[in-house]
Amino acid sequence: MNDMNDLAGWHTPVPASHPAAALLNAKAVRTHCEEIFAHVSRGESKYFAFHAERLAPTAAYVAQVIRERYPDLKVPYHSRWRHFEAGGVDRWNPVFNSQGLAEHHDRDERARARIDLVIPSVLLDAGAGPKWTYRDPLSGQTLSRSEGLGVASLAVFARGLLSDHRTLPLRSDAAALSRITAKQIGEVFQVSEANPLVGLDGRTSLLRRLGDIASVTPAVFGSEGRLGNLYDYLKRHAQDNKIEAGFILETLLRALGPMWPGRMMLDGVPLGDCWPHPAATGGRVPFHKLTQWLTYSLLEPLEEAGLEIAGLDALTGLPEYRNGGLLLDLSLIEARNPSFHTRMLTVDEVAVVEWRAITVALLDRLADAVRQELKVDAASFPLARVLEGGTWAAGRKIAAEKREGGPPPVHIDSDGTVF
Repeated sequence: MNDMNDLAGWHTPVPASHPAAALLNAKAVRTHCEEIFAHVSRGESKYFAFHAERLAPTAAYVAQVIRERYPDLKVPYHSRWRHFEAGGVDRWNPVFNSQGLAEHHDRDERARARIDLVIPSVLLDAGAGPKWTYRDPLSGQTLSRSEGLGVASLAVFARGLLSDHRTLPLRSDAAALSRITAKQIGEVFQVSEANPLVGLDGRTSLLRRLGDIASVTPAVFGSEGRLGNLYDYLKRHAQDNKIEAGFILETLLRALGPMWPGRMMLDGVPLGDCWPHPAATGGRVPFHKLTQWLTYSLLEPLEEAGLEIAGLDALTGLPEYRNGGLLLDLSLIEARNPSFHTRMLTVDEVAVVEWRAITVALLDRLADAVRQELKVDAASFPLARVLEGGTWAAGRKIAAEKREGGPPPVHIDSDGTVF
């Protein structure tokens, strides 16, 4: 196992009275981001200007992208599962069926297996770099970026590298995760001198740490530290087979809180994706981007298993470079200093924190405007569909129109756990 001194004494429950509890939920993300947006809207920001007149044209652009990608407006959730389906290929079901699981296991075990896959896959989705690609043996497609990483992570899972049970390969448990090696991941990800993958060692360390955390969080992952046991934890807490999206997020924030050492702490509790900004109450702005994306990625396994997800729009938009880049590229917001687009930025800079915060706030406003363009309501077209249809795809499209190769309009020095 890895050095677990910094996990000593870690336990999942964070009392409601603890000051950190107020920051470990989606409501806190939205509330603090709105504070920053108000600061920008009043013209008090030295970093950004907001151009309200650009909201309607931006919404029209996003709506057009949605119509192009989903003419019937049947848009799935924004989640990791879209990457497993890259190129229109169903890759998950053949993997599951190849083990004979479809015939011999109930839908609860299928849900556990899907969660076993998606948690490490989301954590592996850091930037791959411009030179790496993955050739999918199933389809023959050559994939890059998030799609390639997603399909490659499915191959790692399918080979049983995350399971400590030789006869039960489609699992992710603490023992196997804690001993995974960069060589194992590199071989499956087809890494070579000619096909370099950025951050291979960092990805390996992240999976090993995930194993360490699972082993000391039996309340959520069981005594064996199996990630899929999260399903049983959530099912036990469902009321009339219904569970709140916000509760799923809060569970993950507490269970996976120590994933990223060196982050802000509050009275001994890690705050994760939470950063300083002077205009926020308490001086901190939580985002929990990666954990929210993981929450979105759990919706389909949970719904397929029969759980109803309530309060989906309690979750926020994701403040990453495609959504945030969309706002910059379509001039809905404007950086006051042109160097924001040219110099290397760090994730803890006030300007970056502010950009992410106004991205969250404006995604809510864009979602309403996009629904008006499409003539749909929030109940049938929640934010998770707007993101997928959607703002993320539109951000990638406008980036490709403006810059060769489609890079975002900013350059951020990140370890992959934020963007």
